[in-house]
Amino acid sequence: MTQATTHAPSQKLSVTEKVGYSLGDFAANLIFQMLVTFPAFFYTDVYGISAGAASVIMLVAGLISAFIFTPVMGFIADRTQTRWGKFRPWVLWTAIPFGILALLAFSTPDISPQGKIIYAFVTYLLLLAVYAANNLPYSALSGVLTGDMKERNSLSAYRFVAVMCAQFIIQVLLLPLALMLGDGDKTVGFQNALILFASMGIVCFIITFLTTKERILPINKEKTTVAQDIQDLLNNLPWLIMLIVTVLVFINLALKGGAYIYYFSNYLDEAALVAFLENIGFNSFIQGLTSFFASLGFNHFEWPKDPATSAFSLFSACSIIMQIIGIFFSKSIADRFGKRNTFGVGLFISTIFLLVFNYFPKDAIGLCYIANILHGLAYGVTVPLLWAMVADVADYSEWKNNRRATAIIFSAMLVGLKAGITIGGSLLAAILAYYNYDASLAVQSPEAIEGTKAVISIYASIPFFMAVACLYFYRINKTKETQIETELNERRKAAAQ
Repeated sequence: MTQATTHAPSQKLSVTEKVGYSLGDFAANLIFQMLVTFPAFFYTDVYGISAGAASVIMLVAGLISAFIFTPVMGFIADRTQTRWGKFRPWVLWTAIPFGILALLAFSTPDISPQGKIIYAFVTYLLLLAVYAANNLPYSALSGVLTGDMKERNSLSAYRFVAVMCAQFIIQVLLLPLALMLGDGDKTVGFQNALILFASMGIVCFIITFLTTKERILPINKEKTTVAQDIQDLLNNLPWLIMLIVTVLVFINLALKGGAYIYYFSNYLDEAALVAFLENIGFNSFIQGLTSFFASLGFNHFEWPKDPATSAFSLFSACSIIMQIIGIFFSKSIADRFGKRNTFGVGLFISTIFLLVFNYFPKDAIGLCYIANILHGLAYGVTVPLLWAMVADVADYSEWKNNRRATAIIFSAMLVGLKAGITIGGSLLAAILAYYNYDASLAVQSPEAIEGTKAVISIYASIPFFMAVACLYFYRINKTKETQIETELNERRKAAAQ
């Protein structure tokens, strides 16, 4: 007897459920964005670990998490049985440990150089472990909330608007917020900011748990084996392609996300940055904002005075805003042309505007921002589609095998995510080391400067171009989406009778 599934008659999701679900990713990304954007910089320039040591820490811990923690969590989640469902409880159970380990991972205890390396490795590894236990069931939850493809596209759009909001907080507001919360002491303020994020995360995870419902549920109690799950994965070509695409996408995100700050600090001309910020009225805006917070009693709100840091924050803000705009267009375009085509075209266009960074002179600040805006808009269209396509792969697996193994499908994608971040972050540190980057130098060598420029353009473009090429072999187009959705709905209705 094969395994079938059923679902509630209505596949429509309320706005409350979509918002509630999205808050879970908002909470997780307050920490995840730090893992994507700042680990290399945090370890080299804040904690004082060499670039080579940082590379090894991120590579080893990341690979352990990706290839051990994540698959094991996938098997466990698919076999979890509670009155609240398979995946929702994990969001709740891991909320507090997630917050505690985030605080520990981004702390800076004053210990020996060797002790720092050990501490960084252990806390980074544990944080990645609890992230798997939290985010894998959370991601898999999107595959069982609804079987309606349009509703799934809409849910992904809500989710990734929340992700972009978290990204905005981390990349743009973290330092000013830290100064304000620490009464001018960055170290204290940084810890207080993390405490705030952890507290917010716990509340958001609870809301996600309370507002969501698992609708696509197995009705047959026949147990599947780990061997069956693995065999289904290996025979699932769309899954194999999406695994490769996920790895490549997150290699890019880790490379460019971590390298931007080096690009601003070491390549772009400081005088040109100062003039640009002044000419666009940014400095006047910040002065007015500072005065406003001072009138409210927040006397230590202070935007970074360093031109590179300030310009980088504005740069990140522009990118995030444009990605949010792109997300709003994503659903309508994907509904019309299909997820695969929309994802591939958006990714290709965004890569073109990333590649051009290699050719900008160091004083072409305006061109950098224009390219960044266009890159963010094109990439934003793709952002919700990756995980919506993974949910489609889970449907494809059920359609083909008459068994549903949502968590193991998503666990494989999270393996790809973690592998991509690990490889990308490690590559960033390794490339910097190859080009002889030295954080102790006030001015980097021409070789190191050339390396920082090449990372965010040439090196980061290669994974995106490879991902676009892989999508040619991904056969779940618009027609196939409709076929799978229709036939699965018929099976589920028949099974429920």
